[in-house]
Amino acid sequence: MSDLLFHAASPATPLRYRLSTRIVTLSGVALALFLSMIVGTLWLSWQLEGAGAAINDAGSLRMRAGNIAIQLGEMRAARPANVALQSAQLDQTLARLDQGDPVRPLFLPETPAIRVQFNVVSATWRDALKPAIAQNGMAPHLYLDRLPAFVMQADALVRLIEQENARKTAWLRRSQLALAALACLGTMAIVYLLYAWFVLPVRRLERGLSRIEQREFTARLQVESRDEFGHLAQGFNRMAAELQSLYQDLALRVTHKTAQLSARNGELLALYEMTAFLHGAHDVEVLCRGFLTRVMRQFHADAGSVRILAPDDDNLHMVVSEGLPERMTDVERCMPASDCVCGAVATSGIAVIRDLRSGRASISAPAVDCGTAGFAAVTAFGIVSKQIALGSFSLHFRHERDMLPSETRLLETLGRHLGTALQNHRLAAAARQLAVAQERHLVAQGLHDSIAQSLNFLKMQLHLLDTAATRDDLNEIREIVPLLRGGLEESYEDVRELLVNFRTKFGAGSLRDAIEETVTRFERQSGTPLHLDYEEASGLPLPSDQQLQVLFILQEALSNVRKHASASNVRVVIRNAEDFHLTVQDDGDGYDPADIASRGEAHVGFHIMRERAARLGAQLGLESQPGGGARVHLLLPASRRQAA
Repeated sequence: MSDLLFHAASPATPLRYRLSTRIVTLSGVALALFLSMIVGTLWLSWQLEGAGAAINDAGSLRMRAGNIAIQLGEMRAARPANVALQSAQLDQTLARLDQGDPVRPLFLPETPAIRVQFNVVSATWRDALKPAIAQNGMAPHLYLDRLPAFVMQADALVRLIEQENARKTAWLRRSQLALAALACLGTMAIVYLLYAWFVLPVRRLERGLSRIEQREFTARLQVESRDEFGHLAQGFNRMAAELQSLYQDLALRVTHKTAQLSARNGELLALYEMTAFLHGAHDVEVLCRGFLTRVMRQFHADAGSVRILAPDDDNLHMVVSEGLPERMTDVERCMPASDCVCGAVATSGIAVIRDLRSGRASISAPAVDCGTAGFAAVTAFGIVSKQIALGSFSLHFRHERDMLPSETRLLETLGRHLGTALQNHRLAAAARQLAVAQERHLVAQGLHDSIAQSLNFLKMQLHLLDTAATRDDLNEIREIVPLLRGGLEESYEDVRELLVNFRTKFGAGSLRDAIEETVTRFERQSGTPLHLDYEEASGLPLPSDQQLQVLFILQEALSNVRKHASASNVRVVIRNAEDFHLTVQDDGDGYDPADIASRGEAHVGFHIMRERAARLGAQLGLESQPGGGARVHLLLPASRRQAA
């Protein structure tokens, strides 16, 4: 707006069209008119005042002429001097009336009749009365005879002056009325002109601004003058036109951005739904079918398929398909990766967008049979996980379909998400297989450390029993049979203990109950008293998998005590603080650590405990000496603890 005002006040506006010129001209005309009226009124007032003084002096002529007549009629010695004085004063009065006195003011009205009558009065005095005074001496008879004519002429002069004065008074009144009327008309004219020059343009501008505020950018002001407001209206129209252009452009941009945001929101929603689905627990076929269904719905595809590369023979296997003809799915259920577009995408990872009717494609790829199946366009994108090509998925359209760059990026992203989900599924299956293998390994070690050795002992005793029976050595047979019975009972206990260990499952917070049950079972099986010291300090409960590993280590340690230690007392100390501590100590026979180390894997129980401690990320300490008992200490630091 400041630019528009500056433009309106710029020197480009001709001087005669400027509002300042109009205002100055109007003010000058009004001032000149009012001043002229005021000057005329003052002049009339001044004329009336001078004429009034002239009436007084003209009236005094009669008085002075009468005074002279009275002086002439008195018989005194001082009479000649008084007559002369009165005569001189009358001469002075006539002289003032003739010459006027601007200071007083006093002057005769400048009309021919008054001037002629004044000359008659002056001549009558000068030619008739004044000579009568000098010719008759002191005799008043001649003077008195001529006095009425002088008085009559003086009265006529006074009447003429009064008539002229009345006429000027009337003019003065008319001038005052005209001045009042002119003031009213001038005020109305000034108000109208100011209204036309300022108020109306400002109101038009205000209405224009109000329409602009209401986003009516088609509003224009009519340029009705060439003054500053005319330039302001032109500037307003230019501003409105510029705003209209900008708003239309802005509206197009907003519409475009809204469409982009809507598309982005659709893409984000599709990604969110797809991610939520792919992170669920599904098998490969359900995973691929759900993925394909959602992608086809998102892009309005008529058909589609998901194909996975076989890791061993480089063939492309169709996992799921929708909307494809049966003959096509039968032919392409398993085929070499080099025979179709989907295979080229699966091996190269480069997306293919092909118009089957025009033959246009983003990359060169082998011809496919999609065109004969009634499809007009096909797109294929790779299923990739960390730069590893796992397969491809395709979308088929029965009408021409151009893929936007944003849609291409979304499909490539969805392909990577599916690849990650498939890879995670494979890794989870491999992890489950590894876990099963590890558990089988631990089971095998447990069987080897317990039942296998017992069975080996029983085999040796059976061989001795067979030899004794061949020799009919009853005494040796009686010695071997209790050993066989003891070995069988021990094997039976080992089997029961292994079954209990393998079936142990519990939730978070039930570790103490499981340990107390294990301790009770140990005392029942071995008959050895066991003291349990369980302290729950500031530590949080362990998660289920860590609790299970701790319990297995305790069971293995107590199994070793029962089988090999011949202990009288056993002490188990558990302290769940910031770090988790487990200590199993007995007063049995003990062992030589060097001897155990030299045997390596021979003592499977120690090896199993070390493997379970490694799973926990814990530190396992084994201390013993022959005849001095043994001590097993497990430390699970706070840094390796998991949240329950």
